[in-house]
Amino acid sequence: MNKLAAPPAAKGKVDIRKSATENLKILSNCLDLAIDELTVVVMDRARHKGLIKEIRECGAKIQPISDGDVQAAIACGFAGTGTHCLMGIGAAPEGVISAAAMRALGGHFQGQLVYDPAIAQTSEWADYTKEGNIKRLNEMGITDIDKIYEANELASGENVIFAGSGITDGLLFDGVKFEKDCTRTSSLVISTLDSTCRFTNTIHMKDGAKSISL
Repeated sequence: MNKLAAPPAAKGKVDIRKSATENLKILSNCLDLAIDELTVVVMDRARHKGLIKEIRECGAKIQPISDGDVQAAIACGFAGTGTHCLMGIGAAPEGVISAAAMRALGGHFQGQLVYDPAIAQTSEWADYTKEGNIKRLNEMGITDIDKIYEANELASGENVIFAGSGITDGLLFDGVKFEKDCTRTSSLVISTLDSTCRFTNTIHMKDGAKSISL
């Protein structure tokens, strides 16, 4: 899935159909920041070589990540994270999860399915073909294969709740920490039910624990 995530101030103004250059100009105006003050998260993949080049030519900063674009998308919804936008291609299921969180935050999220192996450039698709992927999409009832999905389409329903915990250290949460007498986890819950975001740090005590530090 090709993805575009941005802060609430840019919701409905940036658009995945536009070029990175156009979206950075819009984002700059929405956030009242110079383009060279913007940071864009892009997964460190060969398929993004052209995208990264374009972003850098605009003057914006690149924050490459090896994985974890859900956290990166959500980070765009919070001021002060130093992350202003997520661009590029990543896994589709994670796109749905990101859409749920961004919908709950009031941020911007759009996704568009990628079915051409030449564009996806992933070893996982070594045995797939463009034609075969289109057939699979059609069999799943997706006939408009180039449709742009908005957050409220990817995460539909009257109310949305996102809940996630860090496995490895990321932009928003710490990863799981294993200590002698406990295990520590960092989590986030975002809900449209009461318009809340809850960051929690949890200590999971082991049997016979003798000393647990704060």
